[in-house]
Amino acid sequence: MIAKEEYAVIILDIRMPEMDGIKALEKIRELDPEVAVVMLTGYGTLATAQQAMIGGANQYLRKPPDIEELLEAVRQQAKGTLVRRQEESANCQAKSMLEQLKHEMSEVETGVWQGRASVELVHDLANPLTVLIGYAGLLKQEAESLAKYDPKKAEQLMEFTDIVARSAGYCHHLAENWRKVSKGTENFVELDLVDLAKEIHRVMFYSKPTITLSGLDELMVRGSRMELARVFQNLMRNALDAEPKRVEIVFEKLEDEVVVRIRDNGEGMDETTIHRVMKGGFTTKEHGTGLGLSICRHLLGAHGASIAVESVKSEGTEVRLSFPTQS
Repeated sequence: MIAKEEYAVIILDIRMPEMDGIKALEKIRELDPEVAVVMLTGYGTLATAQQAMIGGANQYLRKPPDIEELLEAVRQQAKGTLVRRQEESANCQAKSMLEQLKHEMSEVETGVWQGRASVELVHDLANPLTVLIGYAGLLKQEAESLAKYDPKKAEQLMEFTDIVARSAGYCHHLAENWRKVSKGTENFVELDLVDLAKEIHRVMFYSKPTITLSGLDELMVRGSRMELARVFQNLMRNALDAEPKRVEIVFEKLEDEVVVRIRDNGEGMDETTIHRVMKGGFTTKEHGTGLGLSICRHLLGAHGASIAVESVKSEGTEVRLSFPTQS
């Protein structure tokens, strides 16, 4: 009967012929985990009651039960069954929706990134937060060393403070961008890509000598300074992760486009790896997310720009950013 129909409450005796109540309880739980079971025992020992409760009983009463006590137990346990069935139904629906969402996301172009924005946020916050931690340690050391007024030390301390403030600004912008991601409220202004790349090099990568800038001294485009900072941050980090001896950022202005080339002589990639990396969700790094180039492609697309990657295994990689010229 239990296998064919749902019940609100089952009242079960401990001592029965053919199968005792504890064994029967195990079988009932296999058929219906949510139904309330009230155990009755004339052998009201604590050990028997504990065994029943461990086996999945919801309540136990001694025989013969007080009728009012039994009716109240049934009322309360019926309510509990209803709640558990509702929760289980909601859980099943949620699991079904999650599986459907995963299936749909696996079929959607990875570049449609809004559904993964929270993951991208964590990805992009990693570098600035690392900088904050590193420079906070430096600030502490400098503060401890300032036993008396020292202009040079004070000037250095102010420089570190400025870098921490700028990094915190990047974090703030990323959080704000997540909040208004679907509203398209980002303001574009005239900005210098060379100046922006220098700032990212200094602030995010401690003026690492591996990275050099060449070509034009100024390269103006229209765009969001913070969003393009994210692009440079990701691409510089990717280049350095390839363990190169040098990373060169070249700025050029052609007849119909503005070009930035980020070259490294690191480990390089084959064509299959390039395709997978550009699609997103694939990484060769042990703790990577595979989102860096996908994020860059999305952000550049919003600026009317494009990204292309050329690479030779064991020789290096060049990432080419192309921006429209200003009319």
